[in-house]
Amino acid sequence: ADLKAISATGAYGLSVITALTAQNTVGVDAIYPVAIDFLKQQMQTVARDIQIDAVKIGMLGTMEVTEAVAAFIASLDCPLVVDPVMVAKSGDRLLHADAIASLRELLIPKATLITPNLPEAADLLGLAEAGDRESMQEQASALLELGPCAVLLKGGHLGSADSPDLLVFNHQSTWFEHERIQTDNTHGTGCTLSSSLASYLGQGLSIPKAVLAAKTYISGAIAASDRLNVGHRRGPVHHFWDLWRNDG
Repeated sequence: ADLKAISATGAYGLSVITALTAQNTVGVDAIYPVAIDFLKQQMQTVARDIQIDAVKIGMLGTMEVTEAVAAFIASLDCPLVVDPVMVAKSGDRLLHADAIASLRELLIPKATLITPNLPEAADLLGLAEAGDRESMQEQASALLELGPCAVLLKGGHLGSADSPDLLVFNHQSTWFEHERIQTDNTHGTGCTLSSSLASYLGQGLSIPKAVLAAKTYISGAIAASDRLNVGHRRGPVHHFWDLWRNDG
């Protein structure tokens, strides 16, 4: 999802694998962490050869991986999007409990933008999950106090007819409104949004303009997801919805 989203939004994606997963649209069967030495080698090898214009961080899994990535990020000077991936769409937990503190203390303060959903925000803050716009505002402001430049708090878990996201940046709060799209094909939405944000920020867009562009892209990808027929449960969004002109 990350590489597809980056490609579809006009950038060239380079991956550093933090863990291997055995998963499909039904669930996650297994997670196999990458050895720390190999993780470091991946990061160093990419950075030694290729200019890095932006970084998106997703699933980290363990405290050791989080610490290694944070150390590497300290050597870079580019936009950083942190998607605090903790639980898969299937409900499988992807971040060890002891890694949450490392994420909160080592990576989030370095972030240009963080993109938690409501359960992730609650985990990071040690609070009950936000259930309305007022509590979303309170938690987004609390997350901003952890040190990132901006917070995009995703409201898809509200369960209302709409799916509002809240951007808190530069002492301003902006709601991005969108009617909820009725589909089960939402696999990869969080990764797709955060990766497209990194793509747009790396191309020089401001944070508000990058959020608007990424929201437009992900909304189109979700709306077109039923044009695909992948898997038996939560299928993927259609990353190339605006490029596949003759997909039948």
